[in-house]
Order: sequence, then structure tokens, then C-alpha cells
Amino acid sequence: MNKSAIRKKILKLRKTKNLKKYKINIPLLISILKKNKKNFTVGGYYPVNYEINDLEILRELIKNKINVSLPVISKSKNMNFYSWSFDEPLIINSYGIPEPIKSKIVIPDIILVPLVAFDNKLFRLGYGGGFYDRYIAKMEKINKLLTIGLAYSFQKISKIPINKYDKKLNIILTEKGIFK
Repeated sequence: MNKSAIRKKILKLRKTKNLKKYKINIPLLISILKKNKKNFTVGGYYPVNYEINDLEILRELIKNKINVSLPVISKSKNMNFYSWSFDEPLIINSYGIPEPIKSKIVIPDIILVPLVAFDNKLFRLGYGGGFYDRYIAKMEKINKLLTIGLAYSFQKISKIPINKYDKKLNIILTEKGIFK
């Protein structure tokens, strides 16, 4: 199955499932984060299209005095992260995704990555824009970056078709546990 067919199938499945019964273990995630870094910034995302809702995770991180940022996509199709907290306004980008108002660009130590599908080798399938793959490739040259995909267990497939631009994640966390 090609990427487009997989994407269509999983997005339809994600839309029709009762997602309220799928809960990510937030204390487990926070313990993973704290084990990997002591003083760090997390890059989250604003959930759309039935993605895992990481806002509860981000809220908990902020309570734990952990810096949080969200991505902003530029007109040149590049993505950067900007510092953000829940009391700051968001604007809607051209993809319909809320983003922080550009203020202070940050380089996260850890990013929470939304995905459409994933496999046992920790490759992910996104929406096809390549934003996260390009960002991860850029950051690998600058900084050690921990990438954590957030997904529902039903998004796992046997094999993601990959190309030279696709980046493997370090960890994928579902409601059923951790894939490393």
C-alpha cells in the first residue's frame, strides 16, 4: 500500500473511532522526559484532525516548570518552534492549525510528534508535507533531539513505505505502552 492509501485509511479510521477511551499515560510520559533530560524545553503541537490531544500533557509539563513551545510554519514551508503558554493567544495558520504568535524562537530538546501511522521500526507517516522530517533533519545537525511520536495503537501498521527524507522517531507512545 502506498503512503496516500495508508493515510486515507488511517485518517478515516481515526475519525470514526471513539477516541475518548484511548488515554496516554501522562505520568509515564513525564517520567520518560525527566529521565532523558533535567532542564529542557518540549516542543508540542496543537492537535487537529483527531490527533492525540497533547494539550493535557503540555499543561502538566508547564505545572512541572518545564518550558513548552509550539511549531510555526513559515511561508517558505519551514517549521520552527516558539515559546508558548496557555495564557498566550494563538493564530490560525493557512493549514487551519493554531500557532503561537512569533515571539521567541526556541530549539526544543524533545518534540512530541503527531502522526498518521507508524511501524515497528519507529518510522512515521505524517500528512505528507515533510515539516517534521525536515525539522528533525535540521536539528540532528545542531542538537541531540529526542523525538516522541504520540499515536493510538490502531495507527500501527506492518511497514511504512519510506524514502531517504523520512526520519525515524526515538519513541512512540500509545495508550497501550511504549515502542522503542
